[in-house]
Amino acid sequence: MTDPFYIGIRFALYADLMLLFGLPLFAIYTREERENFPNRRRMLGCLAVLGLALSALSLAAMTASMAGVAILDIDRASIWAMVSETPMGKAWSVRMTALAMVAIILVHPRAPAVPAALGAVALGSLAWTGHGAAGEGSAGTVQLVGDLVHLMAAGAWLGALVALGMMLWAGETVKATHRALARFAAGGTVIVAAVVGSGLVNGLCLVGWSNLGRLPFTLYGQLLLLKLALVGGMLAVAAINRFRLTPALGTAKSQDVTSARRALSRSLMLETVAAVAILGLVAWLGTLAPPMSP
Repeated sequence: MTDPFYIGIRFALYADLMLLFGLPLFAIYTREERENFPNRRRMLGCLAVLGLALSALSLAAMTASMAGVAILDIDRASIWAMVSETPMGKAWSVRMTALAMVAIILVHPRAPAVPAALGAVALGSLAWTGHGAAGEGSAGTVQLVGDLVHLMAAGAWLGALVALGMMLWAGETVKATHRALARFAAGGTVIVAAVVGSGLVNGLCLVGWSNLGRLPFTLYGQLLLLKLALVGGMLAVAAINRFRLTPALGTAKSQDVTSARRALSRSLMLETVAAVAILGLVAWLGTLAPPMSP
């Protein structure tokens, strides 16, 4: 189904769940939970509630597509059959439970570990609604695991970008911002390696070596190549951030701090825009048949 409405739902749901997982995870490995995390509870609560609404819309859209009717014409029996009889429906139920728990526990918690774990469950459930769950046997298991790792790594990356951007744009001290960036460096290396590695696994499973030459001549291939180009751009910008702009912020004299912050802010903004564009392409690609599909 290539309905723009459904693609938009997928895009919003992916972005929402990635942030719901990535933001508290960032607080864990940068050890900022005592500083900024309590102030982000309301944001995470809003993301959880939004995730519930988007998940409900997504289920309705998938049910309507499978029934061949408009989204407003689906009945309760079709919805129930989708939830109770399909892997997508069961994954949806797990996601809704996890999101509801996030919304409830964020009334009181001071630590991000539980929201991060529940966010991982909610984000991981998306693997059962896409191409990653279409394989069979051992190859299907590899494909599903690759999709799960890709989702988690992408969520961690997006969450870090947004968290770092919030610190810069909210006027956090140079010391606090540089400390967070330095702590993100090691985690960021693992995240990038996971994104690239799982992406290669997914590419081989969905495209295959024999179909590489066909990619420029199909819509799926063109979108995939554009996505890969944007990922390459993000990797280049991330390298500049780590090896040039972050050290420059840490060593900047008082009169140069503003310039260093602005340079880093512009770089993070560029990286975030590329990430948003990639999410849009992922939402679109998920509605198209890959070359390896029967």
